[in-house]
Amino acid sequence: MDAPEPTVAAVPASLAARATLVSDAARRASAYLTGLEHRPVAPPADAVAALAAFRRPLQTAPRDARDVLAELDALGSPATMAQARGRYFGFVNGGVDAAAGAASVLAGQWDQNAALPVMSPVAAVLDEVAAAWVVDLLGLPAGATATFTPGATLANLTGILAGRDALLARAGWDASAQGLFGAPPIRVITGEECHVSALKALRLAGLGVDRVERVPTDATGAVIADAFPGDTDHLTLVVLQAGNVNTGASDPFARIIPRVRERGGWVHVDGAFGMWAAVAPGLRDAVAGMELADSWGTDAHKWLNVPYDSGIAIVRERADLERAMSMRAAYLPETGDREAMHLGMQMSQRARGIETWAMLAANGRDGVADLIGRTCAHARDLAALLEAGGAEILAPVALNQVLVAFGAATGGTGDDAVTDAVIGLVQQEGALWAGGTVWKGRHAMRLSVSDQATTRDDVHVSASAILDAWTRVRG
Repeated sequence: MDAPEPTVAAVPASLAARATLVSDAARRASAYLTGLEHRPVAPPADAVAALAAFRRPLQTAPRDARDVLAELDALGSPATMAQARGRYFGFVNGGVDAAAGAASVLAGQWDQNAALPVMSPVAAVLDEVAAAWVVDLLGLPAGATATFTPGATLANLTGILAGRDALLARAGWDASAQGLFGAPPIRVITGEECHVSALKALRLAGLGVDRVERVPTDATGAVIADAFPGDTDHLTLVVLQAGNVNTGASDPFARIIPRVRERGGWVHVDGAFGMWAAVAPGLRDAVAGMELADSWGTDAHKWLNVPYDSGIAIVRERADLERAMSMRAAYLPETGDREAMHLGMQMSQRARGIETWAMLAANGRDGVADLIGRTCAHARDLAALLEAGGAEILAPVALNQVLVAFGAATGGTGDDAVTDAVIGLVQQEGALWAGGTVWKGRHAMRLSVSDQATTRDDVHVSASAILDAWTRVRG
């Protein structure tokens, strides 16, 4: 239902000026979006160079906000990555769903603090609803609690802290009161392809990266189940992966998780993007068994195409999450309701759940499943086109990741220098953007198809541009 239009006389001058500025920002944002088709994906060198104008001493006197916005648009907009165009394939960065993006604009003006329901009833309700929808969509246990974080690194940290404190509590140690000095040692096991964000989370949790046991992985980057230790116990924390950042492959959850949990251990799944395969009927088998874990970490701002920054931590038992995260003070009401500040690391926090709610409300189950399935199909088509052109696909396309290397001659063995040169030329020319990686000692181009805006035409144009760049690199 549309809000009634206020009369001019009823609007204070300060709010009227602010509303005018917001309208100007919306107009500029609309112009930016409509102009994306006419510019390269990466910003041109002169636009990047022009950013130097921002590097100046802060002036003494205030400036008109309209002038500030105009400067931001004039200098900033041309120097952005055109991620909403459908041809940005770097870093598993998602695009922006239309409903989620629009909700972000409205919620930004609401300026709600989602820490407690009393601070923002609407933020609390949408946070609760969106969190429950995510748990349901991913096929996780019905009683699991989801909470929004700034990204998957902190989502992983949240799950790992919940696991650390739960394991210690079962051993009779209160980590909240006693800290980690003198605590029973926790054994940590993960795969050798564990993502750096999960390793960072382990380091921040005080568990020490050098102490982590690394299990061998197969040619796709998935943990070899037969190589996984069989002597885990009630002080073992295991981190598994849904969606290898290079290949999209997932660890064999069904073979590992039950063995760990029946011995009293804790299993956390790092699924920044790969967990969303569970939403698409044809892809669920890729992550079968992940629902058996104790905690999970994922992103809404990757494959779900919600604006930055939005991660999601999920813990099977709410008591385990609250043990690690809750805080109390005399001035904070204790209502027994779902209170975001007791489910995560932040007190004051942006109402991130609003954008995820909008995306899910607009797309429904079928729309989300189509997004996941369609982008995976685009990845398979992109790999097929590149392979048909003579490039080397280094790993089977498991989900939405394509890993490709280029040789000095068609059909030849991939050459690191040639691959690096192709990546550089592709980035420079701007028809698409893709980054580089190293896989099993080989330099490779990594293409992450994560944007709902990507079309079949984008796939064909991108494959053609990549192969053309390779031809020119070879001379």
